[in-house]
Amino acid sequence: MIVRDLHECEQSERKVVSPDGKWQSVRMLLKGDNMGYSFHITTIFAGQECQFHYQNHFESVFCMAGEGEIESREDGKIYPIKPGTLYNLNEHDRHTLRAFSELKLACVFNPPVTGQEVHNAEGAYELLD
Repeated sequence: MIVRDLHECEQSERKVVSPDGKWQSVRMLLKGDNMGYSFHITTIFAGQECQFHYQNHFESVFCMAGEGEIESREDGKIYPIKPGTLYNLNEHDRHTLRAFSELKLACVFNPPVTGQEVHNAEGAYELLD
């Protein structure tokens, strides 16, 4: 059994802040935990716009707090995000995420990340061993 506390993880190397300061991610479950996925609590700071394209991962995201929107860069559709919203990037979707207020998101990645990944120029995480 694996049991971790968010506040303890926030005080460790499991907390990763983006180089541009737009988001932070607390990686509570990683590839080394051998669960087949990773689990993160991610904060997108208010007023930020982030462009992502997870070419190597699938992601499911559940909004716990805040408001924003996600725009598909494939077809231009925009979907509101508020507490209780779940969105799933099941086709390696290119997307733009906008935070109108601070977004607190629970995220699952498959395959799992190793822990220190940040986005490359394409907005993706590289596959690391």
